[in-house]
Amino acid sequence: MSEAEKFVMTAAAEFDLASEPVSFCRCNAGHINDTFFVQCKDTDTQYILQRVNTNIFKDPEGLMDNIYGVCEHVKKKVIADGGDPDREVRKIILTKSGDKYFIDEEGGYWRAYLFIDGVVSLNEADKNTFYKSALAFGHFFTQLADYPAETLHETIPNFHNSVSRYNDFKKAVEEDKMGRAAEVKDLIEFALSKKDKCSYILDRIASGEIKLCVTHNDTKLNNVLLDEKTGDGVCVIDLDTVMPGSLLYDFGDAIRFGASSAREDETDLDKVYMDLELFEIFIKGFLEELRPTMTEAEVLGLPMGAYLMTFETGVRFLGDYLNGDTYFKIHYPTHNLDRARNQLKLIADMDAKMPEMEAIARKYL
Repeated sequence: MSEAEKFVMTAAAEFDLASEPVSFCRCNAGHINDTFFVQCKDTDTQYILQRVNTNIFKDPEGLMDNIYGVCEHVKKKVIADGGDPDREVRKIILTKSGDKYFIDEEGGYWRAYLFIDGVVSLNEADKNTFYKSALAFGHFFTQLADYPAETLHETIPNFHNSVSRYNDFKKAVEEDKMGRAAEVKDLIEFALSKKDKCSYILDRIASGEIKLCVTHNDTKLNNVLLDEKTGDGVCVIDLDTVMPGSLLYDFGDAIRFGASSAREDETDLDKVYMDLELFEIFIKGFLEELRPTMTEAEVLGLPMGAYLMTFETGVRFLGDYLNGDTYFKIHYPTHNLDRARNQLKLIADMDAKMPEMEAIARKYL
């Protein structure tokens, strides 16, 4: 066993697993944390072991407090509904000393979850699966509707603060660290022209039209585990960015990812548009679960949630390109630029389709 392998197995042995950990394999799907699947002796039970990326999550203790609190709250709801708490909510495995995390000799934070069998995580889906993911996210937020959002730690300050993200982008343009601004002048001018839309959600939270609640903040399709036989949503995962916020953020991020006609780094922009049919499919499923808990302003604001989350992502990609690609992982030199062009093309399409998007939202009031 190599030193690196011993490092992982030492961390695994600190948790209260079913039996002695004997092997592991690395999961290559994630982009933030180091993730491993751990197998234990004389049992079919598997576990997920993660080393938290503290370069991004600078308050790992607050992060785990958030996740534990939310999971325990949902667990009670699942049990009350006669469901399976080992399957329908992330089960956090505590350390042998009863802690939510283990700190290794290098100061790294580790955590463990029970692995859920018989499920799949998809990056692309048909219309029915997208609808079921909307139901799953809607149900998750319904379960958390009475959770005191103000008690959650803000693990990444201003994560979905569109005004702050716009200002970060503007700073990247002004500093132009890599001398790239001139070549993307058209994109910069387009992005800067959207300044007045950035405060839409924040203004309405401040006025009380939109309530502060528990938000997931990364509602991509692949963060819902689906039953491999029925296709139904089983469990919402990847809770690192659970924080106080607005449901418009979460609806918007799901649309940005799931209702786009192409992947977010598609370079043929003629293939990139916002699919109105998928938009309506998701809003239907989302509101089937959540409508009783939402205000009229929230429902009517859902199209702007989609708009702002797409815009925010686009300026983050473009700002990172201008800064020298220091945040997002890239696979070739212009990867962030291609992502930015893609997301801002979606914004241009939403500009044209906003009346139709708003009509769909009114339909489901």
